[in-house]
Amino acid sequence: MSNHRILGTRAVRLDAAAKATGRALYTDDITLPGMLHGAILHSPVAHATIKSIDTSKAVALPGVKAVLTAADVPEIPFGVSPARYDERVLARDKVLYVGDEVAAVAAVDLETAREALELIEVEYEPLDIILDARQALAEGAPQIHPMYEGNLSARVEQEFGDVDSARAKATVICSGRLESEMQDGAFLEPQAAIAELDDQGNLTLTTSTQSVHYIQRTVAMVLSMPVGKVRVVKPAVGGGFGPKAACSTMELLTCLLARATHRPVKIAFTREEVFLHSRARHKFIHHMTLGASADGKLLFLDHEALLDGGAYASFGIATVYYAGSLLGGPYKLPSMRYKGTRSVTNKPTCGAQRGHGGVIARALFERLLDEVAEKLGADPVDLRLQNMMEAGDVTCNDLNMSSLGMRECIEAVRDGSGWQEKRGRLPRGRGIGVACGFFVSGAGYPIYRSDTFHSTAEVKLQEDGGTVLVRSAAADIGQGTDTALAMIAAETIGVDLDQVRVISGDTDLSVDLGAYSSRQTLMTGHAVREAAQKVRDQVLEVLAERLGVSMSDLRVEAGLVLPAEGVDLDFATLRTQYTKEHRGWTDNPTDGPLTFREASRLAFLERGTMVATGGYKPPILGGKFKGAAVGTSPAYGCSAQVVELSVDLETGQISVDSVTDAHDCGQAINLTSVEGQMQGSVSMGLCEALFEQVRFDAKGRCLNANLADYKIPTAMDMPKVDCIVVETDEPNGPYGAKEVGEGAIMPTIPAVLNALHDALGARFERLPLTAQQVATALRTGRPVAAESPQPDTKGYCKIDD
Repeated sequence: MSNHRILGTRAVRLDAAAKATGRALYTDDITLPGMLHGAILHSPVAHATIKSIDTSKAVALPGVKAVLTAADVPEIPFGVSPARYDERVLARDKVLYVGDEVAAVAAVDLETAREALELIEVEYEPLDIILDARQALAEGAPQIHPMYEGNLSARVEQEFGDVDSARAKATVICSGRLESEMQDGAFLEPQAAIAELDDQGNLTLTTSTQSVHYIQRTVAMVLSMPVGKVRVVKPAVGGGFGPKAACSTMELLTCLLARATHRPVKIAFTREEVFLHSRARHKFIHHMTLGASADGKLLFLDHEALLDGGAYASFGIATVYYAGSLLGGPYKLPSMRYKGTRSVTNKPTCGAQRGHGGVIARALFERLLDEVAEKLGADPVDLRLQNMMEAGDVTCNDLNMSSLGMRECIEAVRDGSGWQEKRGRLPRGRGIGVACGFFVSGAGYPIYRSDTFHSTAEVKLQEDGGTVLVRSAAADIGQGTDTALAMIAAETIGVDLDQVRVISGDTDLSVDLGAYSSRQTLMTGHAVREAAQKVRDQVLEVLAERLGVSMSDLRVEAGLVLPAEGVDLDFATLRTQYTKEHRGWTDNPTDGPLTFREASRLAFLERGTMVATGGYKPPILGGKFKGAAVGTSPAYGCSAQVVELSVDLETGQISVDSVTDAHDCGQAINLTSVEGQMQGSVSMGLCEALFEQVRFDAKGRCLNANLADYKIPTAMDMPKVDCIVVETDEPNGPYGAKEVGEGAIMPTIPAVLNALHDALGARFERLPLTAQQVATALRTGRPVAAESPQPDTKGYCKIDD
């Protein structure tokens, strides 16, 4: 990669001290004068008609300032994809899952609000409950949501190339199945929101979100307000991973309660409400058949997927497309057929979560690759290298690999893990496995149809000349976006990082689609770079005029204005002007080149405020077929992992001993943050592989809606992770940069599956890989098959009271 002063270094995060000392303000830390506290009444039943609601006792409770039911709120539907706006603020006629929102209260304190909820009397008439996607789609199953006949939320059918002809030519054909469970995002900070209306009717919503832009649009639409009168602000956010990317009923109710009471209102989720709201990873059931020639060339993939989406659509239409489209690469795969189905059920709604849609599909695909290698007698690493795409290749479904360091990633983990020395040589109970993956660097198109910029940014030089101010609506949710943007601005202008401040996460500052699809480094980075270039050039233009030289004769480096080679400049007059204005100051420069601080101050005196804007929108991407927009991106990050693990042959307990992880992020912006994202992805992937699952009883009630019963790894659970950063020059990224936030999770689960096969000789079909499941396989000599429950004679599961 090119040499840079700032980029590729290990910068301390801008928010590190505030978070380490507890000074960082999260939404629930904020209190406004006169603020009320809100609470939401959730349905205790999974499927029922609402016969009546009586709020009179709640209204009469001292301290209660407002009670809202469906009769009191707009009927405007909302959601994520405009074609599937299927949610209402509050349930009107029936509830669809345990947790569906029925009413809301604002009171002088939280205790009073919760007491008022207990006084609201709701009469429900129970309906039959469907908790399984297969049963939901069975003939005769009762319809859950009025929009989805046959409980079919989305169906995708695509074919690229000729799968049937390729199958006829294949020498090796492997088929397999993998079934996962619904998972939670398990971010540390539950969602919270505060809404306030001013005297001019302007609404400010402070909220724990990944996208202030999408929240602003949804709030304005549902409340029938001009977008410009809705301001959305994101303070510090304690993780998102996808479930915080769309507007929630809680955010809308906060605004509606503030409008009803003319006072600020806060609503904060409990941990149980986080699980009830969900919008996290779907339950997936994948079936795949992969074929190859006798010499190991991949020929085709035939793939079917069933997604359990819960009660509403959320990001589900994108999820079902991603589950297929992201298998187009990073291998040369000439023919691919995909049939994806998403059903609704009487469970909390699923949406987007890290590695959106592609994680479980990638797990099965990479497991099948190992099976193909086994049948061919080939090394799994060699088979992957043989079929790997190169930079400039285009997948069968029109995804352009503008850069691709996948080969370098595989070779790095092969060499770094001792693969060749260990594969096939470890004792029973110990295994080593490899897998690859790739992901988008920002979705190629916005959620709603629009030619909008995906990101705009403003860079302003403060009038004292010493500070660069970056303003953006981008969402730093813990991944370090603010620091990356500051580094890009500093590199572009030519100043030190400590001269840059970042203000972000506010719709009053710019337009930014937010933190999802691993988009902000590439897209917001482009906008910041453009704005920084413009503001730097404004200063150099003034200096060039004053000095009687060309702008090309000047450059900024390490905070100094330097002449081009062979150019002799005299800055004495300019420095005298600056010094006269700063008599009594003790840090005035006295000799050497003109500082950028001096230069920008002099430019301000000449022309006023030095400020510039930048923007980014992707070029036209992808093919012309239905669904072609999903999976398109200006660039793709890629990664490879080798996992080494041990299995207790008596208990079935799996211990992951080490992970060797290589990721192609283009040009690394902040090397420490890149490694942090890689480690975070590994942690999340291991947890999903080994023990994460949201469990429900027969009545649709969540059984582990807390972080005591829903297991996630702590630092003590993490194995040694060796992070290898592979840098390529991405032509579509700022300074060659691209994603690392989500793609790094893709290889983890399949690497575990493949290592487990190496340890035990068995291939598993169900996730998570619990000790009980592994112990059963050890006892019986075969893994537990994925369940395929047959519906009853009515085609659905009838739940008695």
